[in-house]
This record gives sequence, structure tokens and C-alpha cells, in this order.
Amino acid sequence: MRLKLLLKERNMSVYQCARISGIPYTTLLELVSGKTQIRKCTAETVYKLAGALNMGMEELLKDSIIEEEVLSDRSDFEIFKSNVCHMVKDKGDMDFIIETLEGDIITVYWEKKWYPECFYLLAMLDYLSRENHLPLCENYNNIRNYKLPEPLYPRDITLTSRLDASLDIREQIWNEAIPEFLRFNIVESEVRNVC
Repeated sequence: MRLKLLLKERNMSVYQCARISGIPYTTLLELVSGKTQIRKCTAETVYKLAGALNMGMEELLKDSIIEEEVLSDRSDFEIFKSNVCHMVKDKGDMDFIIETLEGDIITVYWEKKWYPECFYLLAMLDYLSRENHLPLCENYNNIRNYKLPEPLYPRDITLTSRLDASLDIREQIWNEAIPEFLRFNIVESEVRNVC
């Protein structure tokens, strides 16, 4: 999907990209359709494709690998949250919003019944929209009517409270949480402070 969007942004067909890059048309078609994963391509293919798309190999690989992970294997939720926060930091608010809406990954998560990921990504989208004075995307209004059955706290908070009841700060964290995340019963207070 990401590769398809990159071609669309550049007004380039698969055939044109194949001609410019020197990559066989069938190979490129399998990449665009998602039949072949870009991480399994040779360095030469990635180099040629990045050149044709006028972008760095690292940028092409990073975005594509994140998308492949999103659409294939489910990763640990804490890793997922960290990846989303890093994407916001790396891309900037507006590009993150645009790519999230164009890729419609929220719907993919919803259909897979990966509700924590779906709600987290939608909460991030809504939060960034508020921060940038943008209207909410109405495509997800039906999803906004749902939430997780139990509050989902960051893992370190949950573990700390289990180890020592005197260190239980869940109430404090709840009160400091970002409203867009709380709407879905996700306790998240810091999405900008990532290393």
C-alpha cells in the first residue's frame, strides 16, 4: 500500500517506475501489490527503486517495513506505541496525519479486531488533529463509539503497582492522561517525549 501511495504521489504508474528504475515489471508489480515484501529484496532492487522514487534507501525501507509489520504480524503493544510515537516525531504531525488517513490502517486494525492498536492510532490521529486545529476525520465516527473494556495502562505502571502497592500511581497517571486516549480507555500521558 505504501509503495502504491508513493507511486500515486509521483503520478507514476508501475510500468513507468519499472522503466525508470530498471526493475522488471513483474517484480515491481509484486512489490506494489504486497505479494513480495521489500525487506526480502536485494540491496540493488531497493537502491534502484529508491532512486526512481527520489528518496533514500533507508527512508523507503523504514516506511515499508513498518507497514509490513502493521499488516502482518502483531507486535507487542508497548513496541507498537513506541513505533507510532517515533513515526510522529520523524514525520511531523501533518505528514503523519496524511499518511495515516491515506493508508487507512485504522480500518485494517479494526477489521483484524486489533482493538488496542486501532484505538491507539485513532486517539493519536484525534490528538494531533486537536493540537493542529484540524477537524476530526468523520470516517472513523463509528469506531469512536467503542472503547476497551478495561483501562490499559503503560506496562511499567502496571508492573510497578503489582510489585509495591505504595508505588501505585495509576490514579495520578489517569488524571494526567491525554483525553483522546482516555476516550478509548487507554492511559497515555506522553507521546512527544521519545528518544
